[in-house]
Amino acid sequence: IKMQMTIDVPSELAELLKILQNRLPELLERAARDLLREQESGTTVDETMILELLVSTPKPEALLALHPSPALQARAGELLAASKEGTLSRRGEAELERILLLVRMAKANAYKQLGEAA
Repeated sequence: IKMQMTIDVPSELAELLKILQNRLPELLERAARDLLREQESGTTVDETMILELLVSTPKPEALLALHPSPALQARAGELLAASKEGTLSRRGEAELERILLLVRMAKANAYKQLGEAA
């Protein structure tokens, strides 16, 4: 069963979608699945990518060069601000702890490997 949809999007997004118009169903499906997975697990796509990178035992340089996406940086900033204001919920606190733990794990792994190589 196919369904036809009409949506309003910002012009910048419209330009991107024009480039990918032949793959729109795939794009929408991937995005929807990623968002649902985040919602169900409480784990963001960035967190999943970081965990996958850690499991792949990358070179220390790859770990040290690792940077969160702008969206994850913004979210971490929001959580840190709420924490400083004393308004951070338990769920937000757990989310912030996960983010900080992943960063610490990645950096610790990199420094350990660099120390072993020296």
